[in-house]
Amino acid sequence: MHQKKTTKKLMAGAALLLSAALGMTACSGGSQGSDQQSDAIEGEITLQTWSLTPKFSDYLNKVIADFEKANPKAKVKLLDQPGDGYSEKVLSQAASNSLPDVVNLPNDFAYPLAQQGVLQDLSQGDDLSKSYVQGALDAYKFPGIDGTYAYPWYLQTDVNYWNTDQLSQCGLDPAKLPSSRDELFTQAKTMHDKCPDKFLISTLPGLNALTATGQKVINDDGAQFTFATDDSAKVIDKYRDAYKAGYMPPSILNNNYQGNAKLFTQQKVAWTTAGSSGALDFVRDNPSLKGKFTENKALDTPPLYPQGLSVSAKSKHLATAKAFAKFMTNAENQNAFAKLTNTFPSSTGSSEDPFYSKEDGTEAGKARVLAFNSLKEGKVLNPVQWNSAMDDYFKQQVALAVKGDISGKEALQKAQDKANQLLKQQK
Repeated sequence: MHQKKTTKKLMAGAALLLSAALGMTACSGGSQGSDQQSDAIEGEITLQTWSLTPKFSDYLNKVIADFEKANPKAKVKLLDQPGDGYSEKVLSQAASNSLPDVVNLPNDFAYPLAQQGVLQDLSQGDDLSKSYVQGALDAYKFPGIDGTYAYPWYLQTDVNYWNTDQLSQCGLDPAKLPSSRDELFTQAKTMHDKCPDKFLISTLPGLNALTATGQKVINDDGAQFTFATDDSAKVIDKYRDAYKAGYMPPSILNNNYQGNAKLFTQQKVAWTTAGSSGALDFVRDNPSLKGKFTENKALDTPPLYPQGLSVSAKSKHLATAKAFAKFMTNAENQNAFAKLTNTFPSSTGSSEDPFYSKEDGTEAGKARVLAFNSLKEGKVLNPVQWNSAMDDYFKQQVALAVKGDISGKEALQKAQDKANQLLKQQK
């Protein structure tokens, strides 16, 4: 179940193979479906989900049954793919003209398919903003390609979790939590001065940290990364200075670093980020944390992690595929699914449901409402062009900068040059 981040696969090479297999030019946009398409809701289509069965089989089968009852001439076959290797599976299906009619895709997986004209533009003749929140729709609008390439489905974001005991013990006020990275570094100094063996910061900055702080990381047409600026370098240098001053655990640069969520659960650090279900997960994994943490909105700009239902432009029953994908992502079905999965609906009007808008007195309820409200300003922080090869090299250079071996500006310039080199290979 992809409640939080979708791990980016190394898709650039596979996308090139897809382009060659389809014999298309990149950025061609969605086609209009098969010739002589009927507007009738009839025929058999396939829905492909991503690692949702058997846990959510009952829900999926009910949605299918409800749709088939309302449309007796239509049939929907459910196909679920395992979590590992899903992006490669989807690209392989597209290259062999066997992409299912309706397919569950995060926006970064949808992007290379939209580039090659494999996905249907779902915005034609339909004002999707009446049904879906704008941030989720924007996630499926891609640079250089007209249209929208999924009906937004379920969403997730991050919130901050803070160990209130450690904050209080180390000179910080749990009622005055950081809301920006600048405030985070200031409070990290206070914690270190009062408690040299305690840490507030235990994560290195990724590209998303630059985007969240307002840096422009790619140009408007998506053709060139632009993050190697003086302002971005200042963000990296703040982490370098914090590491040098001892505000971060030395293990952060080690290969066996466990991650800030794990350290938070072990009460070795006082801050982490997680999805809305983190309040339940932390206490489950360490019951002694109960009553010892609080939450606030993600620093700077909240991240948005979208999942959507895309429609194959090659579907033999395009009208049926679109109708089912829209039915599955309507407000009623989205709300039911989100409550099962600890995620959030992307449908407009869901804010009227008190489950998301009103706290119930629990930390989990507080985190849920906080995360849901954060979605209103949430953004996809990493561009869809950003892949794992770029990310790995970026992290290597940032680690060298934090260690003090190179400057923040030099690290970003090297990472930008490498990313632009890889970006050219995607075209």
